[in-house]
Amino acid sequence: MATEHMGLRESKKQETRQLISDHATRLFLAQGFEDTTIAEIATAARVAKKTVTNYFPRKEDLALDHHEEFTAGLARTVAGREAGESALTALRRAFLEAVERQDPVAGFAGPAFSRMIADSPTLTARLRDLHDQREEALARELAETTGAGPDDIAPRAAAAQLGAAHRLLFTRIQELTLAGQGDARIADTVAAEAAHVFGLLEPTLGRYATG
Repeated sequence: MATEHMGLRESKKQETRQLISDHATRLFLAQGFEDTTIAEIATAARVAKKTVTNYFPRKEDLALDHHEEFTAGLARTVAGREAGESALTALRRAFLEAVERQDPVAGFAGPAFSRMIADSPTLTARLRDLHDQREEALARELAETTGAGPDDIAPRAAAAQLGAAHRLLFTRIQELTLAGQGDARIADTVAAEAAHVFGLLEPTLGRYATG
């Protein structure tokens, strides 16, 4: 019974979190991120203002609510790569799979949401910070998987190059979205461009961190 109660409680928490996120997104798209207040979101979701901040300590997290998945994604891909697979190969494969399914975490957020981010200095800055956090998490994973010492710059150098490639391609998806292209066309374009971008890294990172 205790396990069932905990399961129901966790399910209720997830429902409340999603409810708040859905109302926040609706208001952000209608009014703009900067002009929407936490109080308005709480009223729309019919919860207390403190409930909103308990689930989302930062207002930016209400808009970029996949931030934990985003920042951990590259490191997780490297940690779970197949035997004999390099970090570069695993990340390239994972990115192309994300493009094929038009994953929002890869940048397929739709024109309205992409415009909201582009028009908000706060969200633009937060997104840069999340890219930095993702690169730092990747560097830590590469250091661990290669057994690098604390003063070894190689994991950070590799993470900087791999992180930059992903940052560039994410930005490219956003640019094409704002230019009015549909997701299917963007996916075709970016898949081809990604092959070129990752190919440029092959000479230096093709055999780095091979599992």
